[in-house]
Amino acid sequence: MKPLVYLTRRIPEQGINILRKQGYKLAINPLDKPVARATILREIANADALLCMLSDQIDREVIDAGRNLKVISTYAVGVDNIDVICASKKGIIVTNTPGVLTEATAEVTWALLFACARRVTEADRYVRAGRFKVWGPTLLLGRLIGGKTLGIIGAGRIGQSVGRKARAFGMKVLYFNRSKEPEFEKQTSARKTSLKQLLRKSDFITLHLPLTRDTKHFIKLKEFRMMKQTAFFINVARGPIVREADLAYALKHNIIAGAGLDVYENEPKVHPGLLKLDNVTLLPHLGSATVESRTRMAEIAAENIVAVLQGRKPLFRVT
Repeated sequence: MKPLVYLTRRIPEQGINILRKQGYKLAINPLDKPVARATILREIANADALLCMLSDQIDREVIDAGRNLKVISTYAVGVDNIDVICASKKGIIVTNTPGVLTEATAEVTWALLFACARRVTEADRYVRAGRFKVWGPTLLLGRLIGGKTLGIIGAGRIGQSVGRKARAFGMKVLYFNRSKEPEFEKQTSARKTSLKQLLRKSDFITLHLPLTRDTKHFIKLKEFRMMKQTAFFINVARGPIVREADLAYALKHNIIAGAGLDVYENEPKVHPGLLKLDNVTLLPHLGSATVESRTRMAEIAAENIVAVLQGRKPLFRVT
């Protein structure tokens, strides 16, 4: 019997073709939306491999339902939606797709940073509403980016990529990280500092931490109050790292100047307070949304499955 691979969403064809070439039987969610939990539980019962999305909750119940499951391949870097410990105890290999979305996510960080600083989305709405009648000396004034201080919370692959790009704008770079990053400091003249000092001194703050028990609500009202009133906060990491109600409060009461978000605490739901504000730019989780990145992610996710089912070491193994 050929192995059965269950895909909770259709991925780019390049990844599907890798699986088809192996002659595997494929069961693919035909809908362009997250699959229902009941469907996952039903479909995984006879699957040898699961290719899942970040939005799928692969907990103990789902893992236990996969009687023949040998590998869980997530189409993402983060695995906070997967009970990795349970999978490991059952001898199921968990894989992910790191590295290939670094530059795409770093670029989205900068897109949000520019959008906030120069009020791009607000200005777009202004023009579309027919309000642009004449140029004015104080019309939609934003903030300069060049020469300002960029604070990076989490100096992993993405955080460092964001920092390297800051050189083009002559920015001073501060970073908060568990470990010192000498090569990053050499490339950017960045300085490792405490979170408190970073929040107080930075004009732009970008968040790149993984979501863990320790980082949930890592940024809340206390941290927003430490920031400059002119500061802009960007989150392209994970929504629950930020207490969203506190961010909405900080923006509404001008505790900080603005924010740019690609992720949300209860994604895809967005805190209603944020939707009413002009000083926040909201994206629908586009961090890796480039043709190049999503295609390579599909290939890696498929290649990880093939490797495990053939008894080889996968490209990227979490556990």
